[in-house]
Amino acid sequence: MPAAGTMTLASLWFAELAMPETLFAESKLGVPLLSIVLAQEPDVVTARQRARQLARLLGFDNQDQIRLATATSEIARNAFQYAGSGRVDFGVDLDAAVPLFVVQVTDRGPGIADVSAILQGQYRSNTGMGLGIAGTRRLMDRFSLESIPGRGTRVEFAKFITSPQLSRADIARLGEQLAREGARNPFEELQLQNQELLIALDTLREREIELERRQGELRRLNLELEDTNRGVVALYAELDDRAEALRSANDIKSRFLSHMSHEFRTPLNSILALTGLLQRHIDGDLTPDQEKQVGYVRRAAEELFEMVNDLLDLAKVEAGKVDVKPVKVDVVQLFGALRGMLRPLATNESVNLNIEEPDPSVAITTDEGKLSQILRNLVSNALKFTERGEVRLSVSASGTHVIFVVKDTGIGIAPEHQQLIFQDFTQIDNPIQRHVKGTGLGLPLSRKLAELLGGSLNVESTASLGSIFTLMLPRGEPEHLAQPTKQQNSEPDHPGAILFIDDEEVARYLVKQMFRGTKYRIIEAANGSEGAERARFEKPRLIVLDLTMPGQNGFEVLDELKADPSTASIPVVIHSSVRLRQEDLARLAGRHAVLLPKQPSGREQAFALIREILGEPHLFA
Repeated sequence: MPAAGTMTLASLWFAELAMPETLFAESKLGVPLLSIVLAQEPDVVTARQRARQLARLLGFDNQDQIRLATATSEIARNAFQYAGSGRVDFGVDLDAAVPLFVVQVTDRGPGIADVSAILQGQYRSNTGMGLGIAGTRRLMDRFSLESIPGRGTRVEFAKFITSPQLSRADIARLGEQLAREGARNPFEELQLQNQELLIALDTLREREIELERRQGELRRLNLELEDTNRGVVALYAELDDRAEALRSANDIKSRFLSHMSHEFRTPLNSILALTGLLQRHIDGDLTPDQEKQVGYVRRAAEELFEMVNDLLDLAKVEAGKVDVKPVKVDVVQLFGALRGMLRPLATNESVNLNIEEPDPSVAITTDEGKLSQILRNLVSNALKFTERGEVRLSVSASGTHVIFVVKDTGIGIAPEHQQLIFQDFTQIDNPIQRHVKGTGLGLPLSRKLAELLGGSLNVESTASLGSIFTLMLPRGEPEHLAQPTKQQNSEPDHPGAILFIDDEEVARYLVKQMFRGTKYRIIEAANGSEGAERARFEKPRLIVLDLTMPGQNGFEVLDELKADPSTASIPVVIHSSVRLRQEDLARLAGRHAVLLPKQPSGREQAFALIREILGEPHLFA
């Protein structure tokens, strides 16, 4: 006989359960298995037993059987405790994508006031009701709760059935089997619960031990990670120091190259000028041996002068002191000029220099001087290292770029050396190299200039078969130069720069304030040698020069500027607080220098002269 409060599927339809009306939305209980009326305390235990039995018959493992039994017991106890009675219905939902074992607990009690707080796990009560509902929700695959204040509550929960596909006939047989088995004695159920509790406690203890082990391992890993982090931080600090040292070394190298190039240029200019005088027989004829000796001296000076120029160009590029002046280049005219410049270099009759006639439609806007310098370097290099065959220069357009190609049939470059040739002062050892003079600066400088123009320079080569150097430049102005060009276009007169050379920072500041608000770019130099070099770099419209400076004084700077053809025509304004002697004024005579005293008096006359020099009648207005 079934236990009190229990009805089989056959007897369910004749029972009076005191639930005459539908209070809630339609249930998804599916095919019913069993119903239990919660009229007494033992009925809660019976509901737990039956939930476990059904879970076992439906193929759930032991853990899921315990979960379903415990959830049913908790929700049924809530219904009995808070409503005084209720009902538990078991069924199988076959319409779901995966069959579900469904448990539904219904009561006609006062309802639940804080449903949302309970479902979110925020509600706490002395009886623990919220824990049962929140725990069931976490354990089940489907959960719903409906509560109507003053009329009752329905809790429905379900778990997926993983056993083979069930039919309605299978479920009917399960109900009959459940009726035959009957319910256990409450004391047996209590004993079973105690056993389950011991097993759960034992499992929990094992998990605690495992957790302690993992926590210990985690602490060890954290210590190792801290040590590693300290090492990484130290490494980054060392890398930063080395990077700073490299930047400093590179800056020192650039300044050294710039300074030494300047120091070499002056005596070299003198050597070239003197040898030129000797070769022109200004002071009389030379003997044949003397002619030959002077020629040797001049060629050596020219080679050294070329190296100094390369060093100076390289230093300017690395220091970011190179101005790019984009113009629309006539490629046909450029190639014509290159033919005239490069044909004298083709002294080997076994090598044919072929500069192709470019397509007139090929157009490019870039710095023509720097483009010409790159192509001269590439062609002259190819002529040096080609013993027979051909050196060919060609140009073509491809999309948004113009491609210049220098191809030769020379000695070629091995793959492992093809990037070394773009490093400063690097020369590859080969039989021809021993007879060819060079510094190893031409290709590095050419690549840097190509990048400065927004393009690239690359090489493809096979040893003993020749090389192909490809210069790719944008057809229009390089993107990083576009904005300055637009600014220049907005000022058609291109005012340029004004250079202040003075060792006193306050004096430089005061002069700079004089030109504040004008359209001229202001550049400064704190000593004479730097000022002379910046004058050669920047080609300013006007130089303001102090006379009394340590090291190279203003008179010496002025002599150097006027002796150099590249700076001789730049107007110079002498800005000095020293009262000049008659011999000082005589020394300045003929130097196209205007005196601007540092005292306030006399400045208006100097301002007028500066306006006249710059062609700015309203300057300083």
